[in-house]
Amino acid sequence: MTLRAAITFAFAICCMGQSSETFAANTQNSNNSKTTSSNQPKPLGLCRLKYNGGGDWYSSRTALTNLAKFANTAIHTQLNTQEATAEVGSTDLFRFPFVFMTGHGNVVFSDAEANNLRNYLISGGFLHICDNFGLDPFIRREMKKVFPELTFQAVPFSHPIYNGPFSFPSGLPKIHEHEGKPPIGYGLFWEGRLVCFYDFECDLGNGWEDAEVYKDPESIRTQALRMGANLIHYAFTQK
Repeated sequence: MTLRAAITFAFAICCMGQSSETFAANTQNSNNSKTTSSNQPKPLGLCRLKYNGGGDWYSSRTALTNLAKFANTAIHTQLNTQEATAEVGSTDLFRFPFVFMTGHGNVVFSDAEANNLRNYLISGGFLHICDNFGLDPFIRREMKKVFPELTFQAVPFSHPIYNGPFSFPSGLPKIHEHEGKPPIGYGLFWEGRLVCFYDFECDLGNGWEDAEVYKDPESIRTQALRMGANLIHYAFTQK
């Protein structure tokens, strides 16, 4: 099974809810097998990308936990609410359909790391990059190592990522002000498939943080979380 097929299958399992437990129980009974809790597969989770270069890859510490909780409620996933971490050059990346990257400063990929990330993405993985301010020149440089033949382009508002499960007819919501520019969603497309989504002048990750961190209006946090749910849905259902 390819990673892309595995991702689609994983999302189906992730969204099956109680029926998946019933199915598993029935299967176990029919096979007259005994399964302990330690043998049960762990719920699929969201993954944070750990990179070198000095940038704070660990920023927006509560973001992924809150996004997973929101997705579980709003779009009926069953995500593990504890975030995972994988290094750019690690094969652990291939365990996660959705990988999140953020920070404020320098990013450096070695050749081996860039090649690993490329293989992950063209095999069916999905990378969301959130510019937490100051990331832009570094991430553009380093993603050129990953895809020298591709250039970030604005993702059209007609793209599925803006149209479900929640509708964003004008594209990304504005979460935090950086330099007075409108938010833009950039993408890298491989064979027509969006493999990397980069939110610029938006800061979705900050919008996913605990409410007391930035004290954003609840309406802003909700917009950020809904857009995040769209990203998860796309990452798990892309073809």
